[in-house]
Amino acid sequence: GALEEESLKRKERLKNLRKKAENTPIFRSYKPQDKTINEQILENKTVVRLEDEVKDQLEILKTPIVIEDIDIANLAPRKPDWDLKRDVAKKLEKLERRTQKTIAELIRERLKNE
Repeated sequence: GALEEESLKRKERLKNLRKKAENTPIFRSYKPQDKTINEQILENKTVVRLEDEVKDQLEILKTPIVIEDIDIANLAPRKPDWDLKRDVAKKLEKLERRTQKTIAELIRERLKNE
């Protein structure tokens, strides 16, 4: 079906990307003699000063961390059947209401009969 076609297209794209990546050399640390491959030369990246980076991170750490917002229930691992309980909860509420109504009717009938 459509999924198989999409997966085949994706495989073909990935194969083409691999071939393209394998065939093109990347020149990082030296300039090639041949002028025809100048487009494959990587630009020199700007050097970030480590001190500035550390200062920025320290500034971020100065902001107070609010621990009260973290709910411990979200951190604890859930039981394996938590999703089943969540899905059945609505049905159980409806069933509980019906049960209460039926119990009330039975009590009313008993009181009428007495």
